[in-house]
Amino acid sequence: MKKRIHMKPELVMVLIAMVSALALMGMLIACIPYYYPKEDADPEALLQHQRELEQAMERTEPLPETEPEETAVPTIPPEANPYTKRDFQYSSHNFLLCTQQDSYPGVDVSSFQGVIDWEKVRASGIRFAMVRLGFRGYGQAGNMVEDEFARRNLEGAKKAGLEVGAYFFSQATTIDEVDDEIFFFMKTLGDFELTMPVVLDWEHVGVETARTNNVDAETLTAMQKHFCKTMVDFGYTPMVYFNWHLGENNLYLSELEDYPFWLALYQDRMTYPFRVEMWQYTCTGRVPGIQGDVDINVYMPDPTKIR
Repeated sequence: MKKRIHMKPELVMVLIAMVSALALMGMLIACIPYYYPKEDADPEALLQHQRELEQAMERTEPLPETEPEETAVPTIPPEANPYTKRDFQYSSHNFLLCTQQDSYPGVDVSSFQGVIDWEKVRASGIRFAMVRLGFRGYGQAGNMVEDEFARRNLEGAKKAGLEVGAYFFSQATTIDEVDDEIFFFMKTLGDFELTMPVVLDWEHVGVETARTNNVDAETLTAMQKHFCKTMVDFGYTPMVYFNWHLGENNLYLSELEDYPFWLALYQDRMTYPFRVEMWQYTCTGRVPGIQGDVDINVYMPDPTKIR
């Protein structure tokens, strides 16, 4: 007759804890690649979920992570927002427009949207497209990568009769790196003629090891100013892109006011205190000809800004 082995409850608990610890360790090891950015990782991929959350919240006030930085010499605030909440209404195509001046809707696209039927996009009432030309990875090497759909989107949007602009998703940390991105931008663009602004889309990606974490407001403002001035010299219209938090904490907007502003604020009421010329009001928009979510914008050109 076999003897039954009786284990003390304390020993059973210890064994269960050990097995759980080993399982957790295995999960952590499996997830290591996700904690450390690849050198050519696409920064916009990290921001998709965050943007969707902001869209769902429909926030009307900024939620800064830190207190705004104080400048050594106080700066004059940018021009006040001339619009009220009622100055933006949905068109018959269900795109937001400004009722107080000429305005028109557009999309900004990248490889995330895949193959686009630009004829359907144009027929839906969309008037312009901002096309991503490429991005710099957020790893320490900061490799630059061309958007695989850049050339296809440029040609497709133009052929469909849309106005076309372009942006590069930047993770630059110095003006020299901005120059490298400008060179990459121009090489990708080639002899394609744009009719809308060009943008250095610099954003925080929210990763502890991201190369841009220590870029301060003075540096970022200087980089944006350098990009804008250089692109004006090349004959383009530059535009400065930011969300509420970035504009409040990481940019001296009054130093960039010669150039149009492009605001990302995911709601359909204009509550931002300063004037902007383009408003990215949703990241989960739907447009015929584009599969899935897409950013939709309303453009209110200011003739007094550099064109």
